[in-house]
Amino acid sequence: MTGPKLNEGATVVGERVGTKATAKYVRSSARKARVVLDLIRGLDVRRADEVLQFTDRGIARDIRKVLASAVANAVNNDGQDAEELYVLACFADEGPTLRRFRPRARGRATRIRKRTCHITVIVARMSDDRIARLQARDEGTGRAGRPSSSAASRRARVERSRQRAQQAREGVDAVDAIEEPDVDEDTLDAAAVDETGVDDTATDTATDEAAAGEEAAEDVATEDVATDEAPADEAAPAGDAPYPGSALPLEDGSAPEGFPVKGNEGSKLYHEPDSRYYAITNAEVYFESAEAAEAAGFGKPGAAADEEDQK
Repeated sequence: MTGPKLNEGATVVGERVGTKATAKYVRSSARKARVVLDLIRGLDVRRADEVLQFTDRGIARDIRKVLASAVANAVNNDGQDAEELYVLACFADEGPTLRRFRPRARGRATRIRKRTCHITVIVARMSDDRIARLQARDEGTGRAGRPSSSAASRRARVERSRQRAQQAREGVDAVDAIEEPDVDEDTLDAAAVDETGVDDTATDTATDEAAAGEEAAEDVATEDVATDEAPADEAAPAGDAPYPGSALPLEDGSAPEGFPVKGNEGSKLYHEPDSRYYAITNAEVYFESAEAAEAAGFGKPGAAADEEDQK
């Protein structure tokens, strides 16, 4: 017998320390059972159960059942906490041997010994210092509070990933939904009415006609100048350009005429029409050339990685 019995830690007759469970007449030899029992002696019950679960021996299944029975006895009969128990002692005693015979040559017979054993597992509560060390180890490895099964852990990771993706999509939709408010013509007409409720344009008709004539002359001069420049609905006003040699997108998001290079404010990168990311990039500003984009502090995709490779 390899492992000590310890009489459950008792020092006097009638004293009992720990809780035990016994399986009798197990159809295996005591020698085979002791090899597995030596693996779990002194371990906490959770780690001992894991060792028995992955031990490649047939007797390990029976020993695991005995261990579970001992833990159940300690929890139900002695009011112990299963997480605070450890294997105080475990041993296998020889049971009765079943004798069988096999016929042999010339009328003889050979005896076959089918051995049995009695397996005993004793569990007891760990000391406070050992319990504290185990809890600290579980917290350090991140085991405490984690799902018990790998499938539950995988589902939790997938759910967290989906939540992050949903939040990212909501952020992009919120940015795309920000548009300049449309100005209603009725609102502009109402602005011409003073606080007394009298329409200035209706009270002074002669003044309006003179002003209309002057505005018509100014419109003719403006149209002559605009023939040499880009139309107002195709290019952004020069005053709205955030950088020299740049222009803002049109109302439909397309590029103004003469500004083919796309720029992204978030990543500070610019994309030329022949680049692979040009079609899928949402431009926040357009540049007339790559030089203008670089002068504004924008970089070309992959340039930073190339510089790192050269270093």
